[in-house]
Amino acid sequence: MRFMMFMIPKVYQPDTPPAERAGEGFAPPAESVARMMKFNEELAKAGALISLDGLHPISKGARVAFSGAKPRVTDGPLIKAREVIGGYWMIDVKSKEEAVEWAKRVPAQDGDMIEIRQVFEESDFPPEVQKAANSPRVKAQVEKRK
Repeated sequence: MRFMMFMIPKVYQPDTPPAERAGEGFAPPAESVARMMKFNEELAKAGALISLDGLHPISKGARVAFSGAKPRVTDGPLIKAREVIGGYWMIDVKSKEEAVEWAKRVPAQDGDMIEIRQVFEESDFPPEVQKAANSPRVKAQVEKRK
């Protein structure tokens, strides 16, 4: 079973004072990165890690909202953003409980959160949905990226 574990750092949460929020030039402390890399190595050694990445602050992002006939683009900083994803891990484990156990081991800072979401597999859908989702071109592109 594949799961995404989303890091929601305190620096992106609405109750964090503006002076403590991540902004332009943000970089996590080196000791935090070292602890996180040790955790990432444990995930890889266990054969559970598929991929991972940290994300730039929301000040460098954009949102595209859909309403009516025209998409609306809002460039960062995204003032109305509530909890913002700071990074993710894609893991392959046997159960949700195992994913939760890995999430509990993340060397997070006080106030950080990890959200865990199972990834849909094609077999989770009825045959007509599987047929509609079958795109050889998309599948080939995904395989090429691996």
